[in-house]
Amino acid sequence: MAAAEARARQEKVKKFEEFVDRRLKPDLANAIKQRDKVFEQQKTFLDLKRNIQNLERNGVTSMRSMVNLGSEVYMQAEVPDTRHIFVDIGLGFHVEFTWQEALQFISVREARLARQIDEYTHLIASIKAQIKLVCEGIRELLQLPPETELSPRNTW
Repeated sequence: MAAAEARARQEKVKKFEEFVDRRLKPDLANAIKQRDKVFEQQKTFLDLKRNIQNLERNGVTSMRSMVNLGSEVYMQAEVPDTRHIFVDIGLGFHVEFTWQEALQFISVREARLARQIDEYTHLIASIKAQIKLVCEGIRELLQLPPETELSPRNTW
């Protein structure tokens, strides 16, 4: 009878470990990856905002620049009027904005990105809590004291 209980307990532990390895860990990795993408977008808009503010502050209305044509091939470009810029608004669409319009758009976009980061951060915390809960369940099934660390396979 004790052997059957031990086998049943081992099966439950195995199912919990598979759940963590096949479901929760990939979900966690994906959520972290998605949040990192949003952080990159946030940085891009912050850089654009700073550049626009520098152009405004310094009264720059025309400039010369090096433009990457692709494959690290650059060309010198002349921008005759910097007061209108094209901003990537997503899905491959670009909209021509004045500096003020661009700054307003960036403010709205930054608020949306901050909300997305918060959502992903909460999701990540939730997944980590689920992993910890499952690990605690495994620990109880194995009748280990709370201080006992599980093997590396069972940790995150």
